[in-house]
Amino acid sequence: MTNNEKLKLITELQSQGLKLVDYNVGASARKGGAGPSDHKAVTIDGTTVMIPVYTNVAAKSRFTIVPFHKQSVNYGKSFVLERDGKGIATIEFPQQPQFYKLKTADGIPYNHIALLHSNNVLATTVLQTCIRYGNRSTACQFCAIEQSLAAGKTIAQKTPEQLAEVAEAAVKLDGVEHLVMTTGTPNTTDRGAAYLTQCAKAVKARVNLPIQAQCEPPNDFIWFEKMKAAGVDSLGMHLEVIEPEVRDRIMPGKAKVSREYYFQAFETAVKVFGWGQVSTYILAGLGDSLKTITDTCDRLIKIGVYPFVVPFVPITGTPLANHKPPSSKFMYVIYKQLGAMLKNTGMSSSEIKAGCAKCGACSALSAFE
Repeated sequence: MTNNEKLKLITELQSQGLKLVDYNVGASARKGGAGPSDHKAVTIDGTTVMIPVYTNVAAKSRFTIVPFHKQSVNYGKSFVLERDGKGIATIEFPQQPQFYKLKTADGIPYNHIALLHSNNVLATTVLQTCIRYGNRSTACQFCAIEQSLAAGKTIAQKTPEQLAEVAEAAVKLDGVEHLVMTTGTPNTTDRGAAYLTQCAKAVKARVNLPIQAQCEPPNDFIWFEKMKAAGVDSLGMHLEVIEPEVRDRIMPGKAKVSREYYFQAFETAVKVFGWGQVSTYILAGLGDSLKTITDTCDRLIKIGVYPFVVPFVPITGTPLANHKPPSSKFMYVIYKQLGAMLKNTGMSSSEIKAGCAKCGACSALSAFE
């Protein structure tokens, strides 16, 4: 398959999802929670990406898989990806990591503390609750942060010591290369930055692993310097959606933190973490126009922020469970325009020290740089 064919295929899969009859192939996926929920890691022609598998859209997807014939050397390892019943590519699923077999001294499974994302990224939600989640008048309509907690798949608060223990094991046993620490927003003015600082310090004291921390802009930007001093290498502060009407409708509580305050935070954070080491998620397909997304990305890049644009994935059990994801054509146009912007400025996901944009598995953007 040509590179252009692979890019189009990945873009289609991330918009349409993959219909699986057997979910037990490869590493276990997860329903609900923060991050790439309802996804599974899939490797296509050497590139590992996160593809929706548990969503309503995925259940109706044109894409399915069948195993290789039993006589094949790839039987049980690789699968034929089919579109409308016709084989179009060979794919693989990263296998269950070794650290999932372990438990902490107090009996908590390691995979309740942190999870493998893609094939080499450790990810954790240090605080699995959010002050906005329980009230639909303030909750982000796409969010499922407390679903995995309710299902008993994680714990509400991971201690710094637990995170350090799991991170060390994931590096030693599975070759994990960087760590993403995100958080639900607590009822504190630092918006989680203080606890992320504690967690980063504990991890770095035990293992030399690049870390990205993710939180809303804190009330005092001194927290950027404190996080950096504790061992945080890159920072994520996520706009998610952009236009005022869309912000008010999709995330009414978070919309109270203005876009201009985000940009003030971005500019300050770039001075601390460095050009290209600050990033922001933008969810395409929730109502922002193509022009709004590209204009905002242009502004972000100019101040040194990597705009990590991903297709919106409707998660089961959320108010937007039946919202139609963006078309692959819409995403392809965004990727091409944004890829050109990144090329022109020399900004690259590969230069980010840690985090979602460095991983890139939830988007096809990095392939267009």
